[in-house]
Amino acid sequence: MTKNNAQAYWKENIKYLFILLTIWFLVSYGAGILFKDALNQIKMGGFKLGFWFAQQGSIYVFVILIFVYVRLMNKLDKKYGYDE
Repeated sequence: MTKNNAQAYWKENIKYLFILLTIWFLVSYGAGILFKDALNQIKMGGFKLGFWFAQQGSIYVFVILIFVYVRLMNKLDKKYGYDE
């Protein structure tokens, strides 16, 4: 592997991290705090949706994003020849 490949790999990895963490921030902070009042008009499982996102939704989204990150990194590893 060349130094250019390693730098391109790292740059793409950081891009994925930034995008996924931004999604998580928007879901946890946006849905749980900023848009709470609008989301509380909707009920899910007997609870207001804004409350649900603040308590459970951001955790679920974070776990889903972990699986998305693993899949993206597996593809990235294959693309740059770091897979086994």
